[in-house]
Amino acid sequence: MEKEWIAPAEFTDAENKLVEEFIEVFRCPPLIAKLLLRAGHDSAQQVEDFFASQLSHLHDHMLFEDMDKAVTRIVQALENKEKICIYGDYDVDGTTATALLFLGLSRVGAQIDFYIPHRMIDGYGLSLSSLDAVKEKGASLIISVDCGVNALEEIKAINAMGMEIIVTDHHNPKDELPPAYAIINPKLSGTRYPFQHLAGVGVAFKLLMAIYDRLGIQSEENTLKYLDLVAVGTIADIVPLTGENRVFASIGLQHLIDKKNLGLNALIQISGLNQKTLDTNDIVFGIAPRINAAGRMGSASLAVELLISREEGTSEELAESIERHNSLRQQLDQRTFHEACEIIDKKYKNMTTTSCMVISSDDWHPGVIGIVASMLVEKYYRPVIMISFKEGFGSGSGRSMGDFDLFAALKHTEHNLHSFGGHKYAVGLTIYQEYIDRFENELTRYVQEHLNMAEIKPPLPIDHELELYDINSFCLDWLERFAPFGPANNRPVFSTQGVTVINYPYNVGRNHLKLKVVKDGIHLDLIGYNLGDYLSLIKKNDVIDIAYTLEYSQFGSKPSIQGKLKDIHLRK
Repeated sequence: MEKEWIAPAEFTDAENKLVEEFIEVFRCPPLIAKLLLRAGHDSAQQVEDFFASQLSHLHDHMLFEDMDKAVTRIVQALENKEKICIYGDYDVDGTTATALLFLGLSRVGAQIDFYIPHRMIDGYGLSLSSLDAVKEKGASLIISVDCGVNALEEIKAINAMGMEIIVTDHHNPKDELPPAYAIINPKLSGTRYPFQHLAGVGVAFKLLMAIYDRLGIQSEENTLKYLDLVAVGTIADIVPLTGENRVFASIGLQHLIDKKNLGLNALIQISGLNQKTLDTNDIVFGIAPRINAAGRMGSASLAVELLISREEGTSEELAESIERHNSLRQQLDQRTFHEACEIIDKKYKNMTTTSCMVISSDDWHPGVIGIVASMLVEKYYRPVIMISFKEGFGSGSGRSMGDFDLFAALKHTEHNLHSFGGHKYAVGLTIYQEYIDRFENELTRYVQEHLNMAEIKPPLPIDHELELYDINSFCLDWLERFAPFGPANNRPVFSTQGVTVINYPYNVGRNHLKLKVVKDGIHLDLIGYNLGDYLSLIKKNDVIDIAYTLEYSQFGSKPSIQGKLKDIHLRK
């Protein structure tokens, strides 16, 4: 789908002066100074902090309202040798958070176990069906990670069973909070905590650091010890890589390269990644899908066992098992995607009037519908909800686009749902089959009223219009200092008008477009992931406009500069 390119706003005189200041202070190219300003950095000190992530940039963990109460209760459990159970979600964020607290509390003598709900048996988050199993483990204290803030009935049941629970979560809370012993969540109304965008593993890390602080063992070594897990969970959960998340990702990626966690190292090896140059793409497309595959195709407990393993041989065996799960998951992804596209083509005849899509099947594996929903949003650029039904009860996953708040939409229609949770761009739900039509009708009306149909054409913000002769290794080295890249800190997107295709374009891999262009005598190699459909529209000597990012390609004897196509505008 062709995108609408959004040109950057012109700088004011005051902003141009700041650009000149950045050039003088940092001795950087003008392009870099402009990109820094567009990224919201309006002082030299902000730029220095941005380029040099430090532990000192982290906020005080005691700013969470219930942190003191939670730490006191956990230290009491440590002293009394109470059994603690870490209850985590089955995705990457939940499993890394579970592993972090398991390892971190084990080091201080905790009597500890963990429980990860089975996606197909227990469903998302805290579930009534899992509480007996937790009770049988002998736990008197539960610590939830990446879930629990909306589990009213389940936490009432926990209290009735004689257990207590401390909730750590980062999802949007509903109006009524559950009666937990303590709740630690940066999104609670009226919170003093200054950064709302922590992933679940980031919240769990804050709790662990507060415990270490209370025990008098907080040190730089102990702070760094599990930052590789924090980085993986944070990057995988697609939260903004700004503020504290940037610190976690930047320092944690280096920790990952240093091979501190045997399980993560085994995954890196089996994924064929370069240990020395790990970046956010390696996590999102290499590590995260494999960890997720354990929970999607079987039990996510396998992923936690891998992340807490202390023997190299065991780590390798567990990584191989997860790799087999991932291969099966990939096959199911493709099959489910094609089936979903067929349903959409039959059900929604006029896409210009279709504001959202709700599709369901009795044959879909619940573990892959979230991935496929994301693929459908990329293809159709509309909010999508996919539901897998079994014996009249459905488990669903939804993904949003643009600035549309899908969580708010579900909240509006929650009387049709058995349960739901999530956040603005990704949701999970359960529903009885008899309510599906009413749910879809009410959701569609809500989306039509709240989604500007003009947003249906995907916007592509352009950070800077660039000429090919401005591209060189000096400039690219500066661009790489903006890493780690991710939401709210994406690789800058450039546009170049009127380039000429100088080779015969061709496709590689799964529908990826390869071509070479020239302008003003300067050549640039380009690859467009999932842009292979353009092959029939572009030929040698065509003049086109391109939108792209820049990075080093590691193929060959030495790195070369390559453009990654984001979109192409064909000239009539």
